[in-house]
Amino acid sequence: MSHPQDAGSPVPPAHRNRFPTLFEVLSRTTRPPLDLFSFYIYMRDQQRSVDYLDFWLDVSQHLQLCRLYVRRLHRSMIEETPDLEKNSRRSSYMLNNAGEGPSNEKGDNLSDQRLSAFLRSDRGSRNHSPQNSQGSNQSREFPRPSLNLLDTPGDSSSPGQNSSADNTQPSREDLRASAEKILYTYLLPGSEREIIIPQSILTEVQEAIEGPEQRADPELFDSAKDYVFQAMERDAYPGFLQNKGLGNLVPQSMMLRLIVGLISFFAAMWTSFILIFLDKSRSTRCWIILPFTIAIYLIFTHQYMLDPILALAGFSEYTFFDFNRIREPFVKKTLNRRSITVMVMFLAVTVAVCCLFIFVPGKRL
Repeated sequence: MSHPQDAGSPVPPAHRNRFPTLFEVLSRTTRPPLDLFSFYIYMRDQQRSVDYLDFWLDVSQHLQLCRLYVRRLHRSMIEETPDLEKNSRRSSYMLNNAGEGPSNEKGDNLSDQRLSAFLRSDRGSRNHSPQNSQGSNQSREFPRPSLNLLDTPGDSSSPGQNSSADNTQPSREDLRASAEKILYTYLLPGSEREIIIPQSILTEVQEAIEGPEQRADPELFDSAKDYVFQAMERDAYPGFLQNKGLGNLVPQSMMLRLIVGLISFFAAMWTSFILIFLDKSRSTRCWIILPFTIAIYLIFTHQYMLDPILALAGFSEYTFFDFNRIREPFVKKTLNRRSITVMVMFLAVTVAVCCLFIFVPGKRL
């Protein structure tokens, strides 16, 4: 079981000769159909556990908010004390390089433990504020990184580089409100979108937020975030890879294809026997190729969760009859190989069945 903190730097798609890991999907370094947007749809429509993914994304948003707060704080400290950066280079380096941990975004190389340590320090919590200690008691809504899931990793609008977020001035109260929102939305029993986590983790997080320390640093969610990551990696991600990495159809489309395929196969069989027992010529019986071809093709696409014609054309189904281009190189190669195999089997079965009913001697009853 891989640990998000130990996953290392994501491998770019062009150099990845394998399926991406869950860490790479959550880090937004993958392309369709194994991108974060596809995983979100899969968790929502098929796994029915999107709350776990939303929790992960909201904790990542909280980390972005903490990072923005520390950067603004550092800026205000330098403005008030011009010699601070010269006299305290270690503190300056820590503030500028506080990282996101699991997401491992570009330009943030340190773990979020340093960011959390700074936020818990008296210096960070009492002496300065990015708003010169004029923070409001009312919490503000900050842009959520997960709302624009189709952004590419290098896009300027990607999480952590959101231009609107750069114009905000988060206060200490905003950090606390964000932490409380996560606690009351996902973790407490009976909450709006409760996720199941061990009681020990819940107690630890609740005491850290509501206890005397009143923590709001991102490190307090580490245990819950790691547990949710492992749950998604164990229970949801293998199915996602099989659904999107080895196939290109969604369950609703597969069921429709099975129904239409079985009806076509029954109609083809019924027509074939009628033509045989009416002793029709072989040229007339050749028309049964059409319903048999449709029936066997649709049944094969259901069985292998793959439409080979669409896959060879470079398309994958996101939602029912909504197709998008396949951009992950390894997935494209894998689906092309599987498509050729499925097409060969489909043609062999179709030719065998059609020859059986076309060349069998007729007998008029």
